[in-house]
Amino acid sequence: MNLNTVPTKGNLMSAKSSLALARQGYELMDKKRNILVREIMDLNDQAKAIQSEIDETFKSAYIALEKANIELGIKNVETFAFNVTPENDIRIKTRSIMGTEIPLVKYKEEKRNPVYSFFGTTESLDQAKASFEKVKDLTIKLSMIENSAYRLAYNIKKTQKRANALKNITIPNYEALVKTIENALEEKEREEFTRLKVIKSRVS
Repeated sequence: MNLNTVPTKGNLMSAKSSLALARQGYELMDKKRNILVREIMDLNDQAKAIQSEIDETFKSAYIALEKANIELGIKNVETFAFNVTPENDIRIKTRSIMGTEIPLVKYKEEKRNPVYSFFGTTESLDQAKASFEKVKDLTIKLSMIENSAYRLAYNIKKTQKRANALKNITIPNYEALVKTIENALEEKEREEFTRLKVIKSRVS
């Protein structure tokens, strides 16, 4: 609403209504921002825990792989690796957190049977296989969490900008408008009262 709006009671009611809506909008934006911040902090904690687990699992996986390469030969281990089937069972859905669509990865996390014969292989190869499969499962979870955190961070920034605009621009403008109209109407009432007194004194 224009700050130079004609000072009428109708415009005053409209300005007060808009001010109330702006204040309500700011409260909602602030609540939304707080909820999203709590959600992203929880995701960050999860991401740190999973990243730490991935690092540890990678260490054990490479130790087992190195041992398998020594015991079986690098070429043989490469041949076994080529027999691993690609992961085709990952499904990506979405869920909403305060209007923010974040990914929800669905996949079968199950124990997979070896794609090689037990004859002619060693326990170190089994350990390497199990460790790398665990890394894959953890990486899928981590990618979902990091993507969710990125989207939440973007939405937090957008929500904060809207909240700031309401708090620092829209609400002060409507407060100033309400005060301006109220002052103008009071001035009119005083002028009208003074005019009526003058008229009354002349008549009497």
